[in-house]
Amino acid sequence: MSDTVYEFPLKEKVRNYLRIEQLIAQLKSGASAPSAQLQMYFFDQLFTLLDLFERIDIRTDIIKDLDSHEKNLMYWSQHPNIDSSALEQTLDSIVSLRNSLKTCKKFGTELKEDKFLSSIRQRFAIPGGACSFDLPNLHYWLAQPESQRSQIMNSWLATLKNVDKAIGICLSFLRERGQFRPITASNGFYQGVAEDKNELIRVRCNTDNGYYPNLSGNKYRYAVRFMWFEPAGKTNVSVEDDITFSVAAC
Repeated sequence: MSDTVYEFPLKEKVRNYLRIEQLIAQLKSGASAPSAQLQMYFFDQLFTLLDLFERIDIRTDIIKDLDSHEKNLMYWSQHPNIDSSALEQTLDSIVSLRNSLKTCKKFGTELKEDKFLSSIRQRFAIPGGACSFDLPNLHYWLAQPESQRSQIMNSWLATLKNVDKAIGICLSFLRERGQFRPITASNGFYQGVAEDKNELIRVRCNTDNGYYPNLSGNKYRYAVRFMWFEPAGKTNVSVEDDITFSVAAC
């Protein structure tokens, strides 16, 4: 039996956090790719991330969340059974990161100002626009030794270190707020009530039976509908059987 976790944000802020988390993870995979052609994936994800940074003011949301986490940790530090050493280390990390974010430029500024990245970025918006006749400078770069390319990509990734760490902290605190509990979806459907503090719904279910969860909702309530991945031969794309799964409201 194989299980996987699906995450469904109830707020736009969390939706942006998850997108940034995934894009940075994909950047790291692209940077460690074994061939120059696979490293083209790195640039595609990098420019997608920069587009996202330009559309949203994610730094304000992150700083507010870090402020909230600091207050919560200060409160927890008064409990007698708390691991004070681990708490103090986490608190110091949050305070240092928050202060750094308050004084840094907008996320992605260093990458936007990079001359090489600026010279190739526009072409990546065109389907197939990164061919050698479109971007000979990129293909010259891809022909350089792997160690040199890796060093440069790591330097670009280093400019995202603070946002990567901050997103990781915020999502970690959020995910730990909810514990998975078993639920039965009658006829493949389940509806739950969200509390005011809930920002993320996590669904864990089996992947061996040909269905996946689809969630809709808002900050007041949410609904999970299980769908067939390959509905061919079935009268309905929706699952009509009772399904046992787990849900965590975070």
